[in-house]
Amino acid sequence: MKKQLSIAAAAVSIALCSLTAQAADFKPAVAYDSTGKFDKSFGQAVAENGVKKFMEQSDVDVRELVPSSDAQREQGLERLARRGFSPILVVGFLYATPLQKIAAKYPDSEFIIIDAVVDLPNVKSVLFKEQEGSFLVGAIAAMKSETNKVGFVGGMDIPLIRRFSCGYEQGAKYYNKDAEIFQNMTGSTNAAWSDPARGAELAKSQFSKGADVVFAAAGGTGAGVYQAAVDEGKYAIGVDSNQNYIHPGVMLTSMVKRVGVATVDAFKAAEQGTFTPGIEVLGLKENGVDWAIDEYNRDLITPEMEVEINGIKAKIISGEIKVHDYMSDNTCNY
Repeated sequence: MKKQLSIAAAAVSIALCSLTAQAADFKPAVAYDSTGKFDKSFGQAVAENGVKKFMEQSDVDVRELVPSSDAQREQGLERLARRGFSPILVVGFLYATPLQKIAAKYPDSEFIIIDAVVDLPNVKSVLFKEQEGSFLVGAIAAMKSETNKVGFVGGMDIPLIRRFSCGYEQGAKYYNKDAEIFQNMTGSTNAAWSDPARGAELAKSQFSKGADVVFAAAGGTGAGVYQAAVDEGKYAIGVDSNQNYIHPGVMLTSMVKRVGVATVDAFKAAEQGTFTPGIEVLGLKENGVDWAIDEYNRDLITPEMEVEINGIKAKIISGEIKVHDYMSDNTCNY
């Protein structure tokens, strides 16, 4: 009997030691893009709906890094890894190349990247079906439009943003096959994410052609698009975060990516020792993307519109509506 008790006590001791070691090894960190965590868009969604919520729920501090230049992405990432932070979550596709290098150099550390794939045994890659959420807001734009003309302003001209624009076009034409969609990209460098003046210029050009709703998937550049909608008395659609509050009565809706939820889930898994590398893809079915309705745009969305858009959403989830993914073949066929 004493021997059995001794064995049981030893097992408990080993388990406690294992949990203690696991807790000691858990030092989460997040590396934002150079646009920071107050961009009212992608970075802020990670910060407010992810990092902040996780810290409130777990009482664990998360180290935060905001690089001031492209070179500092790799430097900052290595500094975090060298100091024993794990898991390290990196925000955005621009981290793909530096993460490939740093994750290979620190194989005992765990990493999470949002919006890119890094194929290493210690990296979890989280992707979103932006085309599905964009399809929904494209349909909403077409429902609201009185001119049958709607617009899209993208940030950096890359396949990821083309995925947004293609989904948006599909949604608008699904609702109204005669809809006309104007599309512009802000630029071909990282500066395209933080040029609100250019965003306003592109949006006003689209408004001058008859568009009365413009969707921006352009990071900080979107602020200029939204202000142009205010100035012209038109509507805008936000992205990533729920941006309806920015200009109530002007923001028709927002295409939200629940990067905050993905952040919390990834940190919790690492804390509990259940971190799994590989690729995770989140769409409407997984509650990873959606459209936003709240007190700020409630008066702009009629009950009939809400019923119709949720019906479209259900058809996408069931597979009745198949949304083409631009990144599957770099075309917008549908």
